[in-house]
Amino acid sequence: MVQQPLNRTISVAPMLDWTDRHCRYFLRQISKHALLYTEMVTTGAIIFGKGDYLAFNQEEHPVALQLGGSDPTDMARCASEAQKYGYDEVNINVGCPSDRVQNGRFGACLMAEPETVATCIQSMQAEVDIPVTVKSRIGIDDMDEYADLTRFIETVAASGCDTFIVHARKAWLKGLSPKQNRDVPPLMYDRVYQLKQQFPDLHISINGGVNTLDDAQLHLNHLDGVMIGREVYSNPYILAEVDKRFYGDHSVTKSRAEVVQAMLPYVEQQIALGARPWHIARHMLGLFQGQPGGRIWRRYLSQNGTKTNVGVELLTDALDVLLEAQVKAKQFQAEMIG
Repeated sequence: MVQQPLNRTISVAPMLDWTDRHCRYFLRQISKHALLYTEMVTTGAIIFGKGDYLAFNQEEHPVALQLGGSDPTDMARCASEAQKYGYDEVNINVGCPSDRVQNGRFGACLMAEPETVATCIQSMQAEVDIPVTVKSRIGIDDMDEYADLTRFIETVAASGCDTFIVHARKAWLKGLSPKQNRDVPPLMYDRVYQLKQQFPDLHISINGGVNTLDDAQLHLNHLDGVMIGREVYSNPYILAEVDKRFYGDHSVTKSRAEVVQAMLPYVEQQIALGARPWHIARHMLGLFQGQPGGRIWRRYLSQNGTKTNVGVELLTDALDVLLEAQVKAKQFQAEMIG
């Protein structure tokens, strides 16, 4: 059965140690429609781990689980669990180049095994009704010709997967670190555009180097979706125009200060459950990026967030300090003009 993809245009990339449930709850205060992804979770963690690796806040919808693994039985079991939890999509990681991931035989190394990915897709789709999708690179090591990419796409699509998110860089599995693999291999957007031309019936999104919504709009002239990663994390308020610009939702968008206020009940709730405010506040450091007082906001949170016995006042006090700095900046500008 070929499953229809979510009707989405903009998504936020899965980012290890970044897009946890606190981060996703925060981002959802800024955009109601952007699709959010979990950090990659391995099948081993879900099946054998002692923690609850699938828990998320219901306010996060639409939200997708990114799954790491290559055993069809385990992948199907975890996809089934994800559906029970209420995830809107399960995405297979075929893009991460780290040694740890390769040793576990998942991530980007699976681009050399499209038949394995196809078998996983079939096993997962037999157990769930939600979309099962794939996030890949455009190639790996010496398997980086367009023909290699099309063979991968053709094989996996034949299994019933009709949604691919393609990071428009190849991955060097040997010789480059995961960090270097995010920057050193050149972006090849045209290759992803060519994929869409060759496979018009597939839903293809692009990832890599997208820093503005204007960038996203240019890609959408050729593709079905755009996934934004590090820029969202460093400048999360970039999502503030997403709902209106790409989803036609013209409801009032929260201001940055209103986003902070909206987070306060959540922070109090999570503190009661044992979380430290810093676990949440660290994702909010870039909220005032490019704004007067933005550095003061970051500095206050960084200097005070890791202290003991800190409560929700971490955010309220940081906001007060920032607003005071903004008032002083306006007064200074007025005096200079006068």
